[in-house]
Amino acid sequence: MRIAVLLTASLLVAGCSGATGGQARQTQLTPITPSRTATSSSAPTSATSSTTATSAVPAPVAGVPIAEAIAWIEAAPPIDAAQYHIALRGSVTTELGDDVAFTTPSGTNCMTDAKHGSPALACLVELTNPPPRPADTYGQWKGGWVDFDGSTIQVGSAHGDPGRFAYGQGRELPYDVSLSFGNYRCRTDSSALLCVNYARQSAVRLAADGVDAFACARQVTPPAGIGVQYVC
Repeated sequence: MRIAVLLTASLLVAGCSGATGGQARQTQLTPITPSRTATSSSAPTSATSSTTATSAVPAPVAGVPIAEAIAWIEAAPPIDAAQYHIALRGSVTTELGDDVAFTTPSGTNCMTDAKHGSPALACLVELTNPPPRPADTYGQWKGGWVDFDGSTIQVGSAHGDPGRFAYGQGRELPYDVSLSFGNYRCRTDSSALLCVNYARQSAVRLAADGVDAFACARQVTPPAGIGVQYVC
């Protein structure tokens, strides 16, 4: 009887030891599984919350009244414009003075160049279907170069050099904020960047699927060297 009890106790001890060993192996794997779960859930959560906030009221599409486009831009709280007066190119930082540079999360690169006499906001947009190079156009064709000065919107143009974009690009403009500078105010969501020019009460929508004009802007035959033009 005593031998049976000792044998039973030995088996119990062995069983507990095996369970402990199994638990140790499980503990070793446990940090990996939650880590992946946390990583995959935290990154999408951030993106989801940002997307949800911006997509709850998505950027207006072409054809809506200018008041609706402006209201959407102004619905986002303003961000401090002081951090957008520089351009970054590799390790080189260029002070832009009163000019502004910013980049959207989708990669649209925008900059003003008032110090060189251009009142327009210029943006480089990765257009899915940019306007083709017109005949008899000289210089490097930039189908996604958009100039917006409030009275005209020009899409696609030829350039002998990078112009203002030689400085690089500005800091990223996050979702759910708006950036004010000069006569402009801009806001972006995951699909489009909208900018209004208050002086002209006109606005432009920049997205991969195209460039749209609001208010008094209408499409006209562009001058030589320009792909598409809208005027008020």
